Amino acid sequence: MATPSTQTINRRSMRLDAQELRKDFPIFQRTVRGGQRLIYLDSGATSQKPRVVIEEESNFYSLTNAAVHRGAHQLAEEATDAYEGARQIVADFLGAKLDEIIFTKNATESLNLLAYAFSNSEPSGRFHLKKQDRIVVTEMEHHANLIPWQQLAKRSGATLAWFSIDGQGRLDLSNIEEVITVNTKVVALTHQSNVLGTINPLTAIVKRAHEVGAIVILDACQSAPHLEIDVATLGVDFLAFSGHKSLGPTGVGVLWGRVDLLEQLPPFLYGGSMIETVTMAESTWAPPPRRFEAGVPNMAQAVGLGAALNYLNKIGLSRIHEHEMELTEQLLLGLSENSDVEIFGPNNLEMRGEVVSFGLANIHPHDLGQYLDSRGIAVRTGHHCAWPLNRRLGVNATTRASLYLYNDSLDIDALIEGVRGAQLYFGAR
Repeated sequence: MATPSTQTINRRSMRLDAQELRKDFPIFQRTVRGGQRLIYLDSGATSQKPRVVIEEESNFYSLTNAAVHRGAHQLAEEATDAYEGARQIVADFLGAKLDEIIFTKNATESLNLLAYAFSNSEPSGRFHLKKQDRIVVTEMEHHANLIPWQQLAKRSGATLAWFSIDGQGRLDLSNIEEVITVNTKVVALTHQSNVLGTINPLTAIVKRAHEVGAIVILDACQSAPHLEIDVATLGVDFLAFSGHKSLGPTGVGVLWGRVDLLEQLPPFLYGGSMIETVTMAESTWAPPPRRFEAGVPNMAQAVGLGAALNYLNKIGLSRIHEHEMELTEQLLLGLSENSDVEIFGPNNLEMRGEVVSFGLANIHPHDLGQYLDSRGIAVRTGHHCAWPLNRRLGVNATTRASLYLYNDSLDIDALIEGVRGAQLYFGAR
């Protein structure tokens, strides 16, 4: 009898047991649509929450609730310790320094924080934009990383430019020096497309941006929950991601920035907790990160996010990514065998993530989504907050399946069979 190699044994031991993991998520104990098993393939929109996260948030309210950084009593001390402990967890998760982590409402607020703070910059400041300056984005941006920069360009008079995509849904960097010119002040891009699954090549972009003195801002909403991230290795200047896509609660996001840049950045919101001194005529600002956390923050949600990141770390981001890539390969292969399916984005695993968007001939994505829902399969349909990208693809909408650690091959089989079932159902009408 042949014996498996050590490498094969190690790979097997690394594999996730999604069915076992689902026991940690209360929502998977329920059924949908007439008693069917929930097949959740919409984690790119929001992830499900493990029990430990739900309990950690609940315990904060039940046992520790008090305003952080404000009281001298025991509850305030415990609440502050829990909140700052969550900040340390996020810092470790990103390979960052503690005072480089800012808690926000979500990644959308994080990106708007930057755009508005740049607007508040003094004319002599590092972040001030003028008419001759340029802001660079990409054609595949989520609206949250496009519209703030459109509006900043309008307020400042700066030019908005962008990288296009090629036929495989990857960035075309052939004209990188013409896009990122010497006048470029900001380069804002997604790490992984929420529509195409494309993982963008940061090295060349960061290198060129820094050559001309531009600041690089990374939307990591679709990558941080799935890939090991070290901000020093990435080389970017700011990074944003959302808690709710990372097994964490809604209502909490993260902005990371290099501490030397945060110290120069003016505030976005004004009020309590973000000040150092106040008179009736003048105010001065607290150092980062408190400068950017005006008012009572999302304390319980931050603590819940800390529990979520600990959960991900315990399993291991590399194991999660490998598991997702096995499922993505299965899905790409299964969909490609259907001649009526068009896959948008890379059709292989090179520099791509666990998001797969596709179209089905003669069936609108909304109709397909409703049919799949009748079989207990939750997918996303629509433009996915990326209208310019949809126009570039020549479609009004797509169907998107986005995978996570709690999915397995049976979920993929169900989706592929569901697509075939939709063809039969709508073809017979």
